[in-house]
Amino acid sequence: MKQDFIHTYVSVDCVIFGFDSENRLNILLVQRYSDENSGDNKKKLPGSLIFSNEGVDEAASRVLHELTGIKKMVLKQFKCFADPMRASSEIDITWMGKEYNHTIDRIITVAYLSLCKIDHKINSSKYDNVDWCPVDAIPTLPFDHNKIIKESLVEIRKWIDSDFSIIFELLPKKFTIRQLYQLYSAISEKQIDIKNFHKKISSFNYIIGLDEIEKNVSHRAARYYKFDAKVYKKNNAKLIK
Repeated sequence: MKQDFIHTYVSVDCVIFGFDSENRLNILLVQRYSDENSGDNKKKLPGSLIFSNEGVDEAASRVLHELTGIKKMVLKQFKCFADPMRASSEIDITWMGKEYNHTIDRIITVAYLSLCKIDHKINSSKYDNVDWCPVDAIPTLPFDHNKIIKESLVEIRKWIDSDFSIIFELLPKKFTIRQLYQLYSAISEKQIDIKNFHKKISSFNYIIGLDEIEKNVSHRAARYYKFDAKVYKKNNAKLIK
């Protein structure tokens, strides 16, 4: 029986997490422009078709660099999305045709997870409009990008459980225990008593207290801490067992 093969393209999509000054978990979205009269100016995940001379990891690194201006970022491939109907919307099909100047029968995407300090200046060479969006306020996105984000949240929880050190990629170099607590709670969705959390943190020799406290805050000033990656590598442990 003759098989019905189609012209398939491969892309990468990147879910970049950040943690803002209001202690909210965010994702970096870009604006998708098409026909001005179509009303299609939806936000989307940053991504790209892969070039003929690059692998998917190289393509993901390129997308991140074009998006942020940062050459080296933590990057983790987590899932392939290949539903035949993932790009079936007429608006999405029209946008792809204009964006890539090709007729695309089907598009498969390899999804990546990345972490970025939100206070880092975003210097995009590709997109005019790049915005952080809280994960609890993500709008309806094109293709299956909402599904990709949902899966990325599952993945980042697994990642932190297996390697707690990556959580510090989202925090400032000096942080308070409350900031660490709120970030961990937002990602893990675990109900943790903050007093027990503070006690647990105090037992870790890779989280080091500094001789600095918060300034110009409306609440009781908290002490700052820093993460020592070298000490962690010698004696790592899960935060919550």
